Amino acid sequence: MKKDIDFTPVQGVAVAIAFTGELPEERTWNVYLINNNNVALENVFVTSKGYGTIEDEEVKTSVLRHMFERVEAKSFVQVEVIDPSVFKLNNEYWVSYYIDGKIYDKRFVFVPDSITDEHLIDISMLQMQGVLHS
Repeated sequence: MKKDIDFTPVQGVAVAIAFTGELPEERTWNVYLINNNNVALENVFVTSKGYGTIEDEEVKTSVLRHMFERVEAKSFVQVEVIDPSVFKLNNEYWVSYYIDGKIYDKRFVFVPDSITDEHLIDISMLQMQGVLHS
């Protein structure tokens, strides 16, 4: 049964955590889904959750679910706002979508403390700085 499923690799889709605001104390962080493909993504479903250990205590956040009917080619959508207090956790985004009737899915995990000033890059499509996972 499993051998009958075509697991085509995801290409051209990324998740970014980027901020607006000049000063560190003024930053608002958001999660974005980026479509670098030349075709639109349809029926996009994103689940997000955080999990890990803080001060020797296991922590799990709620699972959030987001649906987008269409993400146009060479564009992006804002998925959610994210609080910097969860940057010490694994932040997982499971993305599923269709292209030409074929389903694709991929899990993107930002590991603890990967969302820091040292890891910031310029994300041209967003015209913001952030951490990109592709």
